[in-house]
Amino acid sequence: MNYLFNVKKNVEVELSFNQEGLKHGEIFASLSKERQGSLSMNLEKTDDEALRRAFYTLASKLNELKIDAVSLEIGNLNPAAVYEGFMHSNYFFDHYLSEKKIRYLKEISFWVEENKVEEIKEQFVEVEKLLDGVFLARDLTNLAAMDLYPATLAQRAKEELSPLGVEVKVMGQEEIEELGMEAFLAVSYGSDKEPKLIVMTYKNSDEQPLALVGKGLTYDSGGYSIKPAEGMRTMHGDMAGAAAVIGAMKAIAAAKLPTHVIAVVAATENLINGSAYKTGDIIGSMAGKSIEVVNTDAEGRLTLADALYYTTTVFKPRYVIDTATLTGAMVVALGNLSAGAVYNDQALVDRVSAAGNKVGEPVWAMPSFDEYKEMNKSKLADIKNSGGRMGGGISAGMFLGEFVVDTPWVHVDIAGVSYEESPRAYYPHGGTGYLVKTLYQLVKDE
Repeated sequence: MNYLFNVKKNVEVELSFNQEGLKHGEIFASLSKERQGSLSMNLEKTDDEALRRAFYTLASKLNELKIDAVSLEIGNLNPAAVYEGFMHSNYFFDHYLSEKKIRYLKEISFWVEENKVEEIKEQFVEVEKLLDGVFLARDLTNLAAMDLYPATLAQRAKEELSPLGVEVKVMGQEEIEELGMEAFLAVSYGSDKEPKLIVMTYKNSDEQPLALVGKGLTYDSGGYSIKPAEGMRTMHGDMAGAAAVIGAMKAIAAAKLPTHVIAVVAATENLINGSAYKTGDIIGSMAGKSIEVVNTDAEGRLTLADALYYTTTVFKPRYVIDTATLTGAMVVALGNLSAGAVYNDQALVDRVSAAGNKVGEPVWAMPSFDEYKEMNKSKLADIKNSGGRMGGGISAGMFLGEFVVDTPWVHVDIAGVSYEESPRAYYPHGGTGYLVKTLYQLVKDE
């Protein structure tokens, strides 16, 4: 989608806008046979998220009406939020369709004050780079497991990030074994696909790095604690945490933010064969802690345990954020309207939540006091990999915290917000790319 700026010189262009759907009013169209005319909406709210949703709806309506160009005067509305709304309408996942979807809307003209053209153009360029990261995360989440598995996820990370100056190092099974990542490896043994540890480094500053860690389960059957068939249907998207981290790294690097970021993904499948780990197994970990496996479907926390220990001990970051489709319990608690956070540092989780609120991706801080750690106590090992159903989203996060060494940390569970069964707001059916914008904003605001 291209945009133009028309400089206002005694020119009046009148359009009134409103948000999407019945909740926010209607879009009214008056068009000639030549597909020319006007659209109008009544704007009830003007906060950034309302604008994103309103102008996404407008763009979708324009596409529906097969309009290829539109001219707007937006007054004092935030142009970046308006443009982001339009840009979201560009996304369709039609990778597997023989007939690709048509994007009719090709050009937007904005009437702006002459002295604001360069400033707004810079904002639009930033929006494009940010949404490139979001759309990458959506694509990765939507790809079928037959196409996206540890090796191809690593290859895609290289293809997307290396041209932007991000160093991408990929370690295979032998190197993972040398690191002593026994928990990560235990999950991987049920798959014929080799696990990959993907380490991405963006260095545009000499400061101590910050770190992002994403859950990289490219398919999750549940292992011997097997999921029901319906529960497995979207489990190609169990790597949405990894997708968010890779998408955020793309946006950060494309925008050349002056920072130093390390991102780590432990990628594998959780499947069933004669070598797969089983309930009742006592496995090791890179941290040297023994783990009682009480549920093989609580696998993401095992891969993340080693990834977090590796990240915090090798790179010693200022702070670490991990993100994962970790628990159904968090979905029960928050539904599909907010991610949930477990943490060891109040100031850091406040910053994550503030960044999420700014970009329209709520992150709700859950109770994270020490008593929740008791739920993970084992009689046979140092810790068990599930604290049970009650408070399960929190106890799972507290399990991860046991493998974070001397580092401020926030775990963000995106299980409820990473994938939409039906379109919602500007999120399409399928992968949402949730948390890419939050991670980018968190880094930008430092």
